[in-house]
Order: sequence, then structure tokens, then C-alpha cells
Amino acid sequence: MTNKITALYCRLSQDDMLAGESNSITNQKEILLRYAHDNHFPNPQFYVDDGYSGTSFERPGFQRMIRDMENGKIGIIITKDLSRLGRDYLMTGQYIELIFPEHDVRYIAINDSVDTLKSENELMAFKNIFNDWFARDCSRKVKAVLKAKGQSGKPLSNHPPYGYRKSEHDKNVWEVDEEAAAVVKRIFRLAIEGHGPLQIAKILTDDEIITPAVYAVRKGYCNRDVSGKPPTRWDHRTVCNILDRIEYVGHTVNFKTSSKSYRCKKRVYTDKGDWLIFENTHEPVVSQHDFELVQKLRNGKKRPQKCKEVSPFSGMVYCADCGKKLYLNRGKGIPNESMKCGTYSKHFHECTAHYIRTRDLRELVLIEINKLLFAVHDDEDNFVRDAIEHSTAEHREEVKKAKKLLSKHEKRINELDMLFTRLYEDNVLGKIDDDRFSRMSVGYTEEQKKLIAECEQLRELIGAGEQKDADLSRFLQVVRKYEHITELTPKIMHEFIEKIVVHEPAKSGGHREQEVEIHFRFNVLIATSVIDSKTNDKKAA
Repeated sequence: MTNKITALYCRLSQDDMLAGESNSITNQKEILLRYAHDNHFPNPQFYVDDGYSGTSFERPGFQRMIRDMENGKIGIIITKDLSRLGRDYLMTGQYIELIFPEHDVRYIAINDSVDTLKSENELMAFKNIFNDWFARDCSRKVKAVLKAKGQSGKPLSNHPPYGYRKSEHDKNVWEVDEEAAAVVKRIFRLAIEGHGPLQIAKILTDDEIITPAVYAVRKGYCNRDVSGKPPTRWDHRTVCNILDRIEYVGHTVNFKTSSKSYRCKKRVYTDKGDWLIFENTHEPVVSQHDFELVQKLRNGKKRPQKCKEVSPFSGMVYCADCGKKLYLNRGKGIPNESMKCGTYSKHFHECTAHYIRTRDLRELVLIEINKLLFAVHDDEDNFVRDAIEHSTAEHREEVKKAKKLLSKHEKRINELDMLFTRLYEDNVLGKIDDDRFSRMSVGYTEEQKKLIAECEQLRELIGAGEQKDADLSRFLQVVRKYEHITELTPKIMHEFIEKIVVHEPAKSGGHREQEVEIHFRFNVLIATSVIDSKTNDKKAA
């Protein structure tokens, strides 16, 4: 064995750092080297993992030692104690009792008096279990601290998303990084214009914009290894991650991911219902309107665009009969563009074509949007009254009544709670017998259950009414930005229109008339028009 290495293995995790100097790498090295010299072990060589948990054996220093062992280079492995080798009692026991002996390797844990050459240590298994329990207990305490921090509204992420940086005064506060934020804004703007993640990634790559990972390393925000990665080659998944992050509207989102267990550190995504969202905790990079617009656009766009020019109707036009989308058919030029039902394209016997030229559809949409703009700018109050009030006046009266009834029900529920308490006390004191107590309590219970169910319905009605008012206000904010529109872009289309429904054309007397429904966003208005292909007239139905 004189030619083989004596492996001196040291490991330190963040939890071990809290225990003081006794487990430091320096202290471990001194103890191991002194022990090797005192016992005349040959060729001592250090294998070190600084900052790695003992619950995982995927540590670079440990794996390098195992590779050397498998290649027959190591004769002895020494650690300060059993916990330095690992805190997973199953894997630790497997290495000591099976893997090391299989490779004729002697294992020594100095402080735990373990030496596989001299004798078997009956207490070793129990010590490994205690080390495992220590890791489990530390994990439980860390999770409790992180849970309290996350529930307080402080961000749990170690690194802010691309476009932000940690404040120099408070590490829990995010500040806008103007250089990166400009790229984020551009990504959202390109998405609103109709470009998909693949197209956006190609544009950023062509413009030689540094990727978020390389940017963070160069700015000193993190120290990850980015060597070997092209610094300006963007991936569509990176673009998707940016477009999906609600943090860019100024909100903090905690508990998006969790680890499987204290042993397996792999992160898994949690259900959105388990997320905690704290609104307006930092300066937004994009507006709430633009963020929601991008989410709507991405949810409706399923196929990548092959043409460089993005159609404003992509993912927006639907068949009135089968409900499926109409897909774009491009000719040699824009005048020859048309749309037809997706169901008809695949199974022509299940639906009809619903053929419509995009040139006609574009003109019709521009006419209807400009009519709406004129109505708002000419007399906004009148527009709100005529276009909205007739459909919401009755609803608002219902909301008013619902609030009054909700207050009455909540008061009665509290009274029933007090009656339950008095009824129980009277029964205990013998003022009323058990039979009467049972009949009265059943009646009160049924009444309270009914009131609670009605309160839930009333709250939903009130919430829907208030949301409709908020939607109207947001729609008017969009309208006020424009005076007159001459060109229909994907951004304008998605700002104004929720969807377009195309009916099958009716042919009579040489005329081909086709009804088209234009549904404006937030259910503000539905404009129904008819296209006459013979006269090329567009008129309200």
C-alpha cells in the first residue's frame, strides 16, 4: 500500500459553519494531516468540499476521490468524523460497509473511533442515524425561517430576476438595473408586436445582446460558471421565463418552488394556488397592462410564425360554427392573404371554410376601432353611458343590494354564534333539557350554514361588479392614447380586441354577405358588421 494515496477528506456546509471553528476546513486539515503523520500513512492528499451539504453525495471533491478509488489509486480514506463523510445514513453505511471494502479501501473516522481494518463498530450505524437526524432537524429549522421570511413579503430568491439588482442598503430590496431593464422592456415590446420567443431570441442574438447569465457574472451579481457558453446567444426558454415573470410589474412572488426533501435538493414548481404574491413591493419594469397583454397573446398563439411579418390576426379570429381558430393563408402578397377555418382545413366534412380576406377584415376592424375612438373622444361620458351603463346599471343596483344584504347576513351569523354559546351554557346549567337543546341547535346550525353559503355568493357578485368597473377604466386608458388609427398592428389589435368571430357567408343575388363580430376587450362592446364582397361595402349589421 506504500504507493497508494491516503485520502484526507474534508467537508463543510453552511449549517456546519454555524457551529464555529471546530468544523472549519482549516481545523479538519490540521487534524487529518497530524493523524496521518502520527500513524505513518503514506502519500496524504486532501479532497475538499467547502460549502456542500452532507445529505447529497454529488460533491465535486468527494466524486473526485471516488474516481481515484475506483482507479485503484487510494488505499486509505480518513475523515474527522462520520458526519464529514455524509449525513445520509443509508448512503454512508453503503460506502463504509460495501463500496470501500469492495475496492480494498480502509476507512477511518477519527473522532468516532471507526477503523474498518481493526474491527467492526457496532455503534457506527446509530451514529450515522443521529447525523441524518441532525440534517433533518437543520432542514426543518431553515424551512421555518424561510417560511416566516416569505410570509412577511421579503423576496426568498437569492438573486433578483434579470432587470433588477439588490439594493446596497438593504439586500431584501430590489432596485431597477436600467441597462438590463431596457432589454426586458424591449422583449415585452417585441412580444406585443406579435413576435414569438424564438423570433425574439434570434433578434437579440443578431443584435449581440449579452445573455442574462453572462450579464449577472460580469456585473458581479453571482459567480456561476458561464465559460464555454456564447455570451450573446439567446435561448427561447430564457425569453419565455422573462415573459412569464410577474415580478416585472412590481410584485414579489414567494414559494414558487420547493425542494423534494432535505436529502434531494432538486427544485420543483408548486401550484400557483400556493404562491404568495405581495403587490407593489418594488419599482415595475413593465406596466400591468403590457404584462397582461403579453400573457393573453402568448396563450392564444400556438403555432410559430414562418413569415417575418407578423399578422395582427394571429390567434384572434374564430369560426362562428365550430369555435376553432381561423388560420392564415399567405399568397404572393398581402392582397392575396386570406383566412379559413382550422377544422375545415383538417376535416373539411366537419365544418365549412368561413373564407375571408384579411384585407377586408383589416379595413373592417380599422373602421370599428376608429368609430369607437371618435365616440370616446367626442363625448366620453356619453360613450360610457350608452355603451356600458345600459348593461351594468341593473348589475350595479344588484351589487348595491348585495352589499346591504351581505352586511345583514354577517350580523346574523355573529348573533347565531352568541346564541350557540348561551344555549350551550343553559344546557350545562340544566335550564333546558338535552332534547330541546338538540332541536334548537340543529335549527340554528342549518340557518347559519345557509347564511354562510349565501354570503359567499354575494361576495362573488360584488367582486364581479367591482371588477367590471375597473375593466372599463383600464379600457378607457387605452383608448385615450389614440386619436385616429391608420395602420392595424399586432399591438393595437391586442390592446383593443378580445376576439373576432367570422360567420359563414350568405350568397344571394350575386352578393356574398358575411357577418363578422368584433368583441372588444373587457366585454366593453361587441360590434357586428357585414361585408358585401360584390360591392366591397362594410356596414353595421
